[in-house]
Amino acid sequence: MPPPSTVMDITFHRNSLIHLLSQVNPFWIQFFYFLSSSITGFLLLKLLPTRDATSRPTNVDLLFMSVSANTVSSMDTMEMEVLSNYQLAVLTLLMVIGGEVFISMLSVHFTKINSQMSDSALDAAGMELATLSDQSRSLDLKFSSRKHLFFVVLGYLLVGHVAGFLLILVYLRLVPEAGAVLERKGINASQFSIFITVSTFANCGFVPTNENMVVFRTYSGLLLILTVQVLVGNTLYASCLWGVIWLLKKLTKQREYDYLLSNYGEMECNHLLPGSHALYLALTVAGLVLAQFGLFCCMEWTSEILSGLSTYQKVVGVVFQCVNSRYAGETIVDLSAVAPAILVLFVVMMYIPPYTCFLPRKGDKQLLRGRERSRKKQGLSLIFSPLSYIAIFTIIACITERRQISEDPINFSVLNIVVEVVRVSAENIGPKAAMACLIKLYGVALFIHSSLLSACLVESLFSLSLSLSLSLVDFL
Repeated sequence: MPPPSTVMDITFHRNSLIHLLSQVNPFWIQFFYFLSSSITGFLLLKLLPTRDATSRPTNVDLLFMSVSANTVSSMDTMEMEVLSNYQLAVLTLLMVIGGEVFISMLSVHFTKINSQMSDSALDAAGMELATLSDQSRSLDLKFSSRKHLFFVVLGYLLVGHVAGFLLILVYLRLVPEAGAVLERKGINASQFSIFITVSTFANCGFVPTNENMVVFRTYSGLLLILTVQVLVGNTLYASCLWGVIWLLKKLTKQREYDYLLSNYGEMECNHLLPGSHALYLALTVAGLVLAQFGLFCCMEWTSEILSGLSTYQKVVGVVFQCVNSRYAGETIVDLSAVAPAILVLFVVMMYIPPYTCFLPRKGDKQLLRGRERSRKKQGLSLIFSPLSYIAIFTIIACITERRQISEDPINFSVLNIVVEVVRVSAENIGPKAAMACLIKLYGVALFIHSSLLSACLVESLFSLSLSLSLSLVDFL
């Protein structure tokens, strides 16, 4: 057991480091966190051998894969089956520490420690003013609530991964045909279950097969498990977190959980929302998936990309595809064969932030931040923005001109349609707003024509074009 002086020194240095980090802009903390972990991942990927000794990826490919896994960006520049089991383990670890739930757990932990240090100073001031009793009890409850929130998020993370891993592994055992797919590729079922669970929960989209999830398109049970993983790991994380805290409050009757639900703003956690907001968020996510499902079924139900599937398999497959369109990136179809109108809708879904709520939150002054707007006006402003108009009419144009797009892709490309829609919209919404909307939809052309260029070149062109366009918007 270390002497008390050593323990005090360690505590002092730890508190000093945390106090120093609290004074730094959070952007730089996250920047160096992802930079250091990505470089470490790249070095490990470079040192570890690949599955096939004759095919050695370049340093650029390995660095890109490390950054993509750590930032859960769903992009790869090499075949996944080239990577060895050790390299897949490195990517798994990178996806864990870069996932939204894990990052939020770290944020809650550091906020808890920083708050404890600040509250200690307030305690000292309270003792001098002889008002320690009530203030101390309030601070203790607040700190205890932060501590409970940390363990709730930690439990959420562990249960999500363990449950997903066990369900997928059991499914592969119960459905030998699905396990046979992995055996033919030489992939271990347990490692596949761990990797796909972590990747799906973090909404990274990496799959240890070269064909992504296309080889599992007929296994609806597996797709349903992964669909739930995608939702609870990102877009429905805040709603599920509120539901878990509410359930713990009912079961344990502890006042900390009631404090979390009533004083969510004081916890400084962006994922902790009020009950009404959490409910409307869940409804919004369901509505967006339903809109994509309807368009996808109307345009592709009898197409070749869904051929060979039963009605039930088509429904599950389309739901899986629509849920993955926002952030996860897993797919069961060849996206190059999907109708342009659906691709435009998918691009819009990628742009929408994860906690977008299209339904007004009545009476929530903290979330509205003092903006006095009617329920009807607020809902209309959220739904009918300039970007919404342009996206809707672009999709309609892609639907009506579907035959011309397939027969004459040069004159009837999606890029031309987007430009024309924005040009007409500029007369009503102004050039600056139109240019901003064009920037947001500029990725459509690169997304559809990415097969003509390498992935790295596409990303570089898009980043350069985006930077130049943003500068132009600021100038206008």
